[in-house]
Amino acid sequence: CLRRGLRLAPYALSGPGQPASVTVADGRGGPTTDVALYPPDQAEELAQRVKEDFPADSIAAGSFVCIDFTHPSAVNCNAKWYAKHGLPFVMGTTGGDRDLLASTVQESGIYCVVAPNMAKQIVALQAALAGMAEQFPGSFSGYTLRVQESHQSTKADTSGTAKAISAHLARLTAEPDFDESRIDRVRDPASQLAGAGPSHRGVSPVPADAIDGHAYHTYSLESADGKVEFQIRHNVQGRSTYAEGTVDAAVF
Repeated sequence: CLRRGLRLAPYALSGPGQPASVTVADGRGGPTTDVALYPPDQAEELAQRVKEDFPADSIAAGSFVCIDFTHPSAVNCNAKWYAKHGLPFVMGTTGGDRDLLASTVQESGIYCVVAPNMAKQIVALQAALAGMAEQFPGSFSGYTLRVQESHQSTKADTSGTAKAISAHLARLTAEPDFDESRIDRVRDPASQLAGAGPSHRGVSPVPADAIDGHAYHTYSLESADGKVEFQIRHNVQGRSTYAEGTVDAAVF
């Protein structure tokens, strides 16, 4: 946000047990911004401060946008708070009750962008696979879909991107019973460093300096006799690609 010329608000809604403030840098030696963190029991106090700094007409014109990358347990309560106070938002947090999230937004009439992945290139891949599943359902009938996703150990839920892409691929393999339980979640650092080994049928080895921030996905479609295999991989180290997409969503 800072490198793209947007101004970071000096306050944010946070979770319980967090520090009173954080200092945010642009990553390139530029000026920093001190951000006060408001716990859930001070959410209404924060809302009042936002309204004082950003009148309703300026918020409607796009002067203030909330960006939400929190925890699955906070998805719906945060969305209700944004809706209650008329605050447009960008949500990259996965999990929560997605149907309730959609109805909360629709009933409030506020603007938002909600996506399980903010990397535009991965979203484009999802769209392409959705189109392929629509045009060629069952074209991989007889093949078995296997999915592995690796993220930092602090990620509490199964990747929303993995679930979305798996749904499209399962239409190609004609596996209507494929669900989240068949997605292999890798959270153990030792397993992440080692990767899948010579079989190449799991996640790629994760560099040590990316263990605390990465998203490595492998989708394999294997024939019944095991002699033919198709793979799709998308491996992301760090979070910069998500940040760039999030800024684009906020500007949009």
